[in-house]
Amino acid sequence: MPEHADMHIGTRLPEIRKRRGLSQRELAAASGVSASLISKLEQGVVDGTRMETAHKLAGALRVDTSALLERDEPTPAETAEPWRPLQLAVQVAPAPPTEQPTVTGIRALLPDVRRAYFKNHLAELSTLLAPVLRDADALGDSPAARGLRAHLLQIAGSVLTQVRQFDAAQTALQRALDDAPDRLRAAGVITTWSWLLVRQGRLRESRELATRWADDVEPRMSRATPQELAAWGWLLLQASAASLRDNRNGEAADTMRLARSVAVMTGRELPRGRDRLTTWGPATVSYKAAERHIVLDRPDKVLAMAGKGSQAASTEYHRHRLDVAKAHLLVRQYGEAVDALTEVHVAAPEWLANQRYAQDILGDVLERRRTLTPQMRQLANALSVPM
Repeated sequence: MPEHADMHIGTRLPEIRKRRGLSQRELAAASGVSASLISKLEQGVVDGTRMETAHKLAGALRVDTSALLERDEPTPAETAEPWRPLQLAVQVAPAPPTEQPTVTGIRALLPDVRRAYFKNHLAELSTLLAPVLRDADALGDSPAARGLRAHLLQIAGSVLTQVRQFDAAQTALQRALDDAPDRLRAAGVITTWSWLLVRQGRLRESRELATRWADDVEPRMSRATPQELAAWGWLLLQASAASLRDNRNGEAADTMRLARSVAVMTGRELPRGRDRLTTWGPATVSYKAAERHIVLDRPDKVLAMAGKGSQAASTEYHRHRLDVAKAHLLVRQYGEAVDALTEVHVAAPEWLANQRYAQDILGDVLERRRTLTPQMRQLANALSVPM
């Protein structure tokens, strides 16, 4: 699954395991997670926890995954240097500008910002966004100014989430929601926020947030616009994803079925652009349906769905190809897994380099191979995976 928990579960895991009366070896047998890894997790000697591992352990212990992952006082990580200008633009009030910016002037910069975002040029995007956000802060509170600011802050929140700068990402999304001039823009911000919470392992919060907003923005079917359907549908997808990872399979299945119905009502694939940061439609929902089978350990179903509705320019498609790579890994088709990762690397190298999921997949492939091909070595260097 694409998310990496990025936190230790050593405090809660032994407490719940002992409450169940299980030894580490008994938990290993029930969960499929090695006793060695369970021991290391409980001792806190491994660097973070894969969501996949937490999900298996929580399933064996019959608790929500969030019971293992949530922290009372999460510790913010230091901001990595490449993202420092964007973090400051989001979290620190700017000095008054020497020239008063205008809505028209900032709107003229949006095509470059969107192009960098949709092409996954994250470093370029950070450079572009930081000064634009500072200027947008000086625009005032007209509906046009708020709409521009909300859009830019949502993009910033998405980028900061991708590069695991979670504290700054949350600030960006809080500000975006405050500035959102209408319910559709607000729903888009909440979709990104729900994804941020999943990346942090805050599954219960993600599920509750997405579900509450999905109930709130559900449109009247008789007169719903495609944009309203897309906003509602994405909230349903996020609610389903968080529920599934939190071992609430019934809720996840129900919301996924409803999302599929909304995609059918939409009738076509809506592109990314001014109103949304993601595609929406039958193909996008099919990618998320395939992702469900990774979480449920059904790689054969993922491979059966692979390649349908291909959108090579879509980030959702790239994420789907990571699920395909994971499925190949699970059925021991290591060459095919590397081919799928290489395909994404060719299309979106900077995006892939920031995906812990891709690093985990490649790391598992390398561990299982006695000799490495030049393709594997090249990919390992690109993703900073030790060989």
